Amino acid sequence: MRLLHFDCAGNLVSTDFSGRIIPAYAILSHRWGDAEVLFEDLSNNTYKEKAGYQKIEFCAEQAAQDQLQYFWIDTCCIDKWKLEELSKAINSMFRWYQDATKCYVFLPDVSVTTATEIAQRSAWEASFRASAWFTRGWTLQELIAPVSVEFFSSEGRRIGDKQSLEQLVHEITNIPVEALRNCPLDEFTISKRIKWAEKRETTEPEDKVYCLLGILDIFMPTSYGEGKEKAWSRLQIELDAASGAPSIIPFSQNDHFVGRELQLDKLEAGLFGGKQTATMAIVGPGGTGKSQLALELTYRTRQKNKSCSVFWIDASNVDSIYQSYASMARKINISGWDDEKADVKQLVKLHLSRGDASQCLLIFDNADSINLGSVGLSKARAANLIDYLPQSERCSILFTTTSSDTAKRLALENVIELGEMAPHMAQMLLQNYLNPQVSTTEQLEAGLLLQELSHLPLALVQVAAYINTSGSTLQDYRSQLAKQKERDLERSSELLKGKQQESGTEGPVARTLLLSMDKIRRDNPLAAEYLFLAACVDQKDIPLELLTASSHRKREDAIRILNSYALITRRPAESAIDIHRLVHRALRDWLQEQKSLGQWAQKAIKGLLGVFPNNSHGSRSKWRRLLPHAKYALSHIFADQGDVDMADLAWKCVMALYSDGRYGESEELLVQVMETRKRVLGDEHPDTLTTMDKLASTILNQGRWKEAEELFLQVMETRKRMLEEEHEATLSIMNNVATTYWHQGRLKEAEQLHLHVKNVRLRVLGKENRSTLSSMGNLASTYRKQGRWNEAEELEVQVTDMRRSLFGANDPETLSGMSNQVMTYNEQGKYDKAAELCIQVVETRERELGEGHPDTISSVNNLATILYHQGRMEEAKERFTQIVETRRERLGEEHPDTLISKSNLGFILSKLGKWKEAEELEVLVMETRKRVLGQEHLDTLLSIGNLAWTYRAQKRLEEAEALEVQVMETRKTKLGADHPSTLTSMANLASTYRNQGRWKEAEELEVQVMETRKRVLGAEHPDTLASMNSLAFTLKGQS
Repeated sequence: MRLLHFDCAGNLVSTDFSGRIIPAYAILSHRWGDAEVLFEDLSNNTYKEKAGYQKIEFCAEQAAQDQLQYFWIDTCCIDKWKLEELSKAINSMFRWYQDATKCYVFLPDVSVTTATEIAQRSAWEASFRASAWFTRGWTLQELIAPVSVEFFSSEGRRIGDKQSLEQLVHEITNIPVEALRNCPLDEFTISKRIKWAEKRETTEPEDKVYCLLGILDIFMPTSYGEGKEKAWSRLQIELDAASGAPSIIPFSQNDHFVGRELQLDKLEAGLFGGKQTATMAIVGPGGTGKSQLALELTYRTRQKNKSCSVFWIDASNVDSIYQSYASMARKINISGWDDEKADVKQLVKLHLSRGDASQCLLIFDNADSINLGSVGLSKARAANLIDYLPQSERCSILFTTTSSDTAKRLALENVIELGEMAPHMAQMLLQNYLNPQVSTTEQLEAGLLLQELSHLPLALVQVAAYINTSGSTLQDYRSQLAKQKERDLERSSELLKGKQQESGTEGPVARTLLLSMDKIRRDNPLAAEYLFLAACVDQKDIPLELLTASSHRKREDAIRILNSYALITRRPAESAIDIHRLVHRALRDWLQEQKSLGQWAQKAIKGLLGVFPNNSHGSRSKWRRLLPHAKYALSHIFADQGDVDMADLAWKCVMALYSDGRYGESEELLVQVMETRKRVLGDEHPDTLTTMDKLASTILNQGRWKEAEELFLQVMETRKRMLEEEHEATLSIMNNVATTYWHQGRLKEAEQLHLHVKNVRLRVLGKENRSTLSSMGNLASTYRKQGRWNEAEELEVQVTDMRRSLFGANDPETLSGMSNQVMTYNEQGKYDKAAELCIQVVETRERELGEGHPDTISSVNNLATILYHQGRMEEAKERFTQIVETRRERLGEEHPDTLISKSNLGFILSKLGKWKEAEELEVLVMETRKRVLGQEHLDTLLSIGNLAWTYRAQKRLEEAEALEVQVMETRKTKLGADHPSTLTSMANLASTYRNQGRWKEAEELEVQVMETRKRVLGAEHPDTLASMNSLAFTLKGQS
């Protein structure tokens, strides 16, 4: 839950209290206006420009008067672009209002021009009674749930509260006084509670039902577009099942379902058989009715087996699976389901795998684009489906997919293939959907139509939708279909002729779509425009924000028309629409044939450019949802045209991908943007140079340091020539060049350049500037790499404190500074301090960036290193194993970060005495680093040193000695004799001498190491103490 407050500087601050104790807060109840402050407005610091800011100021001032620092407003405390958060918020709203210390009701249609104390009740009572607030569905729970509800006029004057106006509110709403006094709701019957909302209005018909969920204490997924009647039907099922087995089925039973009885019999026979989890799969092309067959099975199972739980999981992507599991955990009420740190997938799996668990049926719908393997991150948001499937004879699992390979892998031989529907069943399906049904005289027409459309269920549903909506007859429809075919032939459309002649699923859908589209274009041009725009973006989760209109009502009318023609599916909570894959393809084919695909693609690009946010941290959830659409639009037309809008949208995608750590995808787009800008703007235009700079940064993050350096230097020389030496753009590129030196182990060059940039920025920009702080942080990292840990710590603490104060604790740069501190504490041997800070960083990055983000993985890597130093070897090994798999998958086998993780894992294996595994891994890493990084790179030397340690542990002392001498001499040359890494090499060589019985040589080296460590690291540092122990052991061995 997020809460708002104003800081001492007057800035509006949003604080996420996930996983923490929530402080006392006030909550606002109001009706939305046209210019409300949204979540992204807070992130972009544009909230004061909105008219809705006045309500925020009112709420804050009133909360302050009531001695409350924090307050909550629905418009800007929920990130509505994050579907998981939005769904959770809708189902948590009643509890949030219930837990509020104060609820302020803002009534814009009630005016009190004089102070309330002297105002006559007659002056405001009439408008209070007539206020629209008392007529709305969602305000019902906002009146009933809170203990303290206070009413305010449009001027912000207090009218009274729920207690003082109790009788008046009762007269207006007909809600019993006892309920207004917060008497427990279970003391009122279900029917009475439902009656309270009877005369209330909602914008969406389904909200007449959804607004009752909190009042009835029911958890039920929202499914906008299903209609009020079906929503009521689902609610009734939930109420009936409240005392039975918990279930989640987000769709109503399809009253028009027919056929597929053989397949249903086979599915029912396969449930709960054997001594392990029963898994089955339905496979078939799009449009053949896989999901409808699975839905029918869920309702038949519920009807026949009241004690069996049924859960529907949207398996189309990782986020939807996670959201489904989170809903299941809450519905089952598994202990810990509301812990933000909990791995809800693991919670659900363990609960359903218990021997005493009830029977359950899990439906994984659309399991086409997910990772099925069992390797990689085993964290809450990992994509590996198989890792989270329950193992129990009391559990059955059904998958729907278009992929035969996926079906066989998931369900082995228990695969049901859906092909063409039998003619008589197809006719029954059409009859069930048509209103009125097919008459006897139309049977022949229906049979011919079915044949022409290959008995494809999706096409038949669209036919029925067209006839029902337009009032046509089957004969009319066939006649129009024939005319459509003639027109296509006349235009010699080879593409569409192919579609009509094929016997697959695409042709019938294309033909029914064209007829529906012609009618829609005549009746509602805006709806047709939405279709054409949707054809130019990804088919799933198309945000309504992309579908612009002159008014909300016009947009809703257009969407309802598309829904009535069965061309789209509404997504929960009004956030988006989906288009079936076959409809999407047919639309693109038609636009291509009309030579208008490019035109609509450009409109889609312009629309996306208008809503795509900058890459600020606060807009992450928004651009993550928009990225698939922007990438789809760009990938289909970018290569053909050099439009400025396309380059600008591509740039926004680049920045978003880069912020998300998706460097390979970012590089692909950057190359295209750079070529476009070179062609349109010229090689030395500032925007072109900025693109080259970002391309070099992307290459750098993929470990190609020399390549990045060359590109950075090219940009730096141009900027030095065109701009002043102290221009920020020049300083920025110098900073980037220094970073490439750092990665290549050229630490003296890196230090000189970082120091120069820091000093200039301090003088020109000041200490509290992001760029200045970045330079200070980079210099500190260089000090750490040089073994100057105290200097590094002093600078890092300074940077982190300032970032936390200026940008907030969750800002990515603040977290970066904290992560650097962790590494310095680790080097200093302050392991407990490092662990405490590192856990903070890991948890925040997992929550804010996601577990697969490179920065999150780096933090987990740091934590694993700390675990090793704390002696928790097995935990460290488990972490490093996960990190290796994740980095291998995301970054590639030879990326420097992947090699670091492999090196760490090899070292841990060696420490655990698994010599053979360790040696194989260490040799592989060493040889790769020699080839990729060079013989004398610091990482290569580390690998050689690790291999030497493994040799020494196996008593292969001569091999160990040779490698250790090589490492020590090279480090002395590159880092200096007093560098901590050089001293480690000397200590390792001394240990080998001791094992060889060369006591005097060992003693000389150990004395030298101990004295230098005392001077450089301090007498209490763990490495210094280790040197003292080693020396004592050597002296004892000589006695």
